[in-house]
Amino acid sequence: MTSTLEKPTTVATTPAPVPAAKRRRKFNRKFITSWIAVAMLLAVWQIAPGAGWVDKTFLPPLSSVLDAWWQLVQSGELWIDIQASLQRSLTGFGIALLIGVPLGLLIGWYPLAAELLSPVLVIFLNTAAIALLPVFTLILGIGETSKVAIILYASIWPILYNTISGVRNVDPLLIKSARSLGLSHVRLFQKVILPASVPTIFTGVRLGGAASILVLITTEMVGAKAGLGYLILNSQYNFQIPQMYAGILTVSAIGVTFNYLLLTLERRFSTWRSA
Repeated sequence: MTSTLEKPTTVATTPAPVPAAKRRRKFNRKFITSWIAVAMLLAVWQIAPGAGWVDKTFLPPLSSVLDAWWQLVQSGELWIDIQASLQRSLTGFGIALLIGVPLGLLIGWYPLAAELLSPVLVIFLNTAAIALLPVFTLILGIGETSKVAIILYASIWPILYNTISGVRNVDPLLIKSARSLGLSHVRLFQKVILPASVPTIFTGVRLGGAASILVLITTEMVGAKAGLGYLILNSQYNFQIPQMYAGILTVSAIGVTFNYLLLTLERRFSTWRSA
């Protein structure tokens, strides 16, 4: 009884939201700090081959890599490979998102669905996507369908399991309070469960996005005629080392951009949380 009476007092003393200017300063400071390490890494990359710390044949200076990257841009080859890779990755990831989130919400909310599907899901979760690459290739061929399918397979599990975890770990006190206010089952799910699950769901979405990029590169090294994975492997075969590193840098840049976009979406969907 005492804890029930103390609840309004806690709500009344909740601190005011952080001003927008202070949030911007904090964001700018974190942004600058995080990029200092990246700048130091790039500086070491530039200096190490020239100083003889590593063999420049196998690790050329960053300037040589950037020069090779610019040549790929001017020739148009890089844009073709980026377009092919993004089309495969976004298609597989998009389908995984459309399947994983609703299925995760269903399993997390209904215990019977969890009891029926959990054993099968555990088996698939512990089966690496790369291990199934020959199976996808045998069944679906070496074309686009098998590549999209294995990207879908790799990215759906982080989305699915984090969605299930998000629903199951909602604070029971929130659920009890909502039910005491007379919310229906549907309204409870819409107003309490979904908003409280968003941060965990987006963690899974970001992990799924990273998985779609990682598996994409592997799939493009088998039977592809375009894509960043094909560019990296083909450059290595032809001993075009700066061009190979240019492809790797492009993959990293796409992954970082993808993660940043998902973080931005997470903030948009999580505006109910305190800054």
